[in-house]
Order: sequence, then C-alpha cells, then structure tokens
Amino acid sequence: MATHAPPASPGARFIDPKVLARVGSLELAARFVVEGFINGLHKAPYLGVSIDFAEHRGYMPGDDIRRVDWRLFARTDRFYVKQFEADTNTNFSVLFDVSKSMSFGSHELTKLDYGRFLAACLSYLSTKQRDRVGIVTFDDDIVERVPPSAKHFEVSLHTLDRMTAGRPGALGPPLYKATEFFKRPSIVAIVSDFYEEPEEVFDAVKPLRFAGNDVIMFHVLDPAEVDFPYDDSVSFQDIETGRKVPVVPDKLRDQYRQLVQDHIEALTKLANQNRIDYHFMNTRVPLDHALFRYLAMRHKLTKGR
Repeated sequence: MATHAPPASPGARFIDPKVLARVGSLELAARFVVEGFINGLHKAPYLGVSIDFAEHRGYMPGDDIRRVDWRLFARTDRFYVKQFEADTNTNFSVLFDVSKSMSFGSHELTKLDYGRFLAACLSYLSTKQRDRVGIVTFDDDIVERVPPSAKHFEVSLHTLDRMTAGRPGALGPPLYKATEFFKRPSIVAIVSDFYEEPEEVFDAVKPLRFAGNDVIMFHVLDPAEVDFPYDDSVSFQDIETGRKVPVVPDKLRDQYRQLVQDHIEALTKLANQNRIDYHFMNTRVPLDHALFRYLAMRHKLTKGR
C-alpha cells in the first residue's frame, strides 16, 4: 500500500535513525531531533506558541519574556503574558511494546531502538508543549509504568534507555490493564510491531479509545519484514516462539509482501472505523515523519478543545 509521507523538513538529514544510534545520550538525541525538526520548519503552525490566543494572565518570574504583551504594557504599565489554547496541560503517555519480536533488526537499528528514539522525541516534544508525560512498557503483561507528570520526562527517558525485549508478547491483557491507568482523557501513543491479527489488535486497542483517550498507533517494522529481501533457502525462526520453518524465498516473496500489505491495509481501515490515528513506520524512515504526524494531530486536538 502506498503511503503519503509529509515532506521532510530541511533538518531531516539530522534525524536519520542511523545517526542517532551513535549519540550516547537518549535525552541529547531527542533534543537534537526535535530542535532540528522545529528549526527546519519555515513556520511552526502546530506549536503551542502559535496556537489561537485565549487570554492574558499576570507575568510571573520565569515566564518567557517573548510572550509578554508589550502593547498592553504600554497601555497599563503592567506586565501580562499571552496565554494560548495549547497551554492547557494534557497527559501524554507512550505504551511501548517490549515483547521479544521488537528485538529484530536487519540493519543498524532494531525495532526496539527505533521505537526508543521515537518515544523519546514524542515525549520531549510534549514537554515543550507543557504536557505531562509518562510511559508504560508491556509484553504479555505490564512491565513498568511511569505515570504522566510534568516532572517525569527524565524518568521516562531512563525507562526507555534501560528497557529490553526478552519475553513473548500479547496485546490484549496488558492494554486492557493499562486502561485503568488513565482516569482522565489522555493522548496515548502505542509503539508496537502489532504482530497479531488486525481484529485482535483492535480488540486490544479499542478499550483505550472508548475510555475517552486520543489514541495514536505507531506501527514499527524493519525493512526486511516489509520487503523480504532474502535469496537463499534457509530455515526462518520465530523470535518469540523459537519455531523454525524452512523457506524458499523466491517462491514465497510475492505472497509474503502481499500479506504484509494486506495487514497494513486492514489496520488502516479498522483505525479509521474506530477514529484512531494509525501510522506505519519503517525503521529506515527519518523520525521527522512521525513528528510531523504527531504535531498535526496535536493541533487538531487543540483546536477541538
């Protein structure tokens, strides 16, 4: 299925996941990506500082002086700060699949590594928009949880930095359990390879949506999982079950590729039916594509408040 990615920003060359893999600090990588992405845009219509004006409030120590209304100061001789609709804090949480299949990678990055950078960048971007950030990691159960908080960005990064993919996974039980964590409507980004039948995926995801959350699905696959570039006859092993299957690639390649595309199309269709944002991510794709999509959705949510 052809996907129409947004045009890359001028800073996209700095957002190549292969480059990020050489950066030692996850926080530094996230800042590097987000700041480069934002600076690369000619205009940032989706950022909090550019969203519709709402009201004034008195200036307080620590406020950005760039947001002082100097015309109002000239009339009143008092400092007032412009507030915008995006200043309303939102809870943003990443639900991160750390099942064993996420450890696969045919090039410099595994799906886990790519998702790690993706989650760090989305979290950092959310903190810049004054949202509270948190993270939940899961395989066939909840592994770790950091509740959304304005002070939890560093904790979330630490969780991302030390997580590993080691056990088989299942979407249903942990996502159903995670629904209990969100007592108020939140933005929930699910990062996973969604290795289940499309109907089973949405049976797992829908309770989060029905609870009033805005759900974004980031479907992360390695290019080898999409293109099946193998030539030699060999036994392929299921990462999670250990089961081996002998395969003749030339006879299977076209059928395999069609199955993958059918899977993506089915997920896209079900997401549209359930008003859930779904984005397919190839681990070779620069991260500005994901950031652009998130900003566009964030803008849509803010305008709807």
